[in-house]
Amino acid sequence: MSEQPTPAAPESTPRDPGTPPRTKGAAVVSRRRLLGTAGATGVVLGTAGALAGHATAAPAGDTPLSSVGSGRSSFHGRHQPGITSELQSCGHLVAFDLMPGAGRKEAAALLRRWSATAGRLMAGEPAGDGDTGVALDAGPASLTVTFGFGRSFFDRTGLASRRPGALAPLPPYSSDRIDKSRSEGDLWVQIGANDSLVAFHALRALQKDAGSAARVRWQMNGFNRSPGATVRPMTARNLMGQVDGTRNPRPDEKDFEQKVFVPADGGPDWMANGSYAVVRRIRMLLDDWEKLSPGDQERVIGRRKADGAPLSGGGETSDMDLEKTDAQGDLVVPFTAHARISRPDYNQGATILRRLFSYHDGYGEDGAPDAGMLFVCWQADPMRGFVPLQFHLDRGDALSRYIRHEASGLYAVPGGAAKGEYVGQRLLEG
Repeated sequence: MSEQPTPAAPESTPRDPGTPPRTKGAAVVSRRRLLGTAGATGVVLGTAGALAGHATAAPAGDTPLSSVGSGRSSFHGRHQPGITSELQSCGHLVAFDLMPGAGRKEAAALLRRWSATAGRLMAGEPAGDGDTGVALDAGPASLTVTFGFGRSFFDRTGLASRRPGALAPLPPYSSDRIDKSRSEGDLWVQIGANDSLVAFHALRALQKDAGSAARVRWQMNGFNRSPGATVRPMTARNLMGQVDGTRNPRPDEKDFEQKVFVPADGGPDWMANGSYAVVRRIRMLLDDWEKLSPGDQERVIGRRKADGAPLSGGGETSDMDLEKTDAQGDLVVPFTAHARISRPDYNQGATILRRLFSYHDGYGEDGAPDAGMLFVCWQADPMRGFVPLQFHLDRGDALSRYIRHEASGLYAVPGGAAKGEYVGQRLLEG
């Protein structure tokens, strides 16, 4: 966790109270019909005509569905989807290992299949032959699918000479309790959507596409607050109840691209416009955390729990006054507060773009919840982003007592694929 949280999810538009609900006998609105009717309700789905031939008009008397289901991202583009996208309400992180005997040829065929399937699903279309029908009645629901390569991928495919230097192993930290069976992996996939069935449908389709080329190494499932759950757009909260989305770098900042994406001359040519994803499963020790008073929790973080404002005063986005003291002469924002220590100006400018999911995997033998954060952060170079930032946090952050890093991975995520290309094509066919 760091003081560079993620943008809040967009809000959905509530149904007009004057609009009559659908009757029991109304026909079911299909996945394709939803996409066809959403345009009539003023929802923009992307490139005009992209779904021509797949849409039909809703029967008279039906209330067209829109909002959450009709949200759509494009698979093709300069960057892969799922990096700068808004938070999604559910997601899956999954790593695959290539099967014994599978190499560069099999990896290229797999990425070609995966890219084609992801493109169809993100457009709200069936996955292809043998589609399970799990998401048959839904729109794309802002589905995004992102692909990355682990360090071991380059050895398995005979491409070790083209492995980026930035993909060096992450150093160990004192708060690490890393389970190697749930870490790393040859290939990494991030799936996010605003509907659980849509996300699962994508996960299942990609798992089936892996066929005999790759097998699942580990999988983690996460969630966020649903779009429309708050009366106005608000920054999300994590499972500690803290506002967690205030100071992420924004795409409209002039240096955003250089912080998050690899420039054309900043690494291997196949990584141009790509990024590096650090993935950490961070368990929150909620039983210990919840024993703290709200005031003590605020001092650990350095921000008010109610609205995310700095303890030095103002609103959520106000600048933090790090020198302000109270009547006793103590710093209002403690020296070990998470918000102070994670600031870029305290870390030689180290900046990461965070996109998070919460998780809850039941309870341990001691009865403590196995819950926390699936932490994904993006940067142009992890050796100038996550690594120095986590080094500083590891040695002075008051929050470290209440969290534990239990899984870890670092992945090279190539730039986006143009139409007619697949992700990683410049690496695998270069």
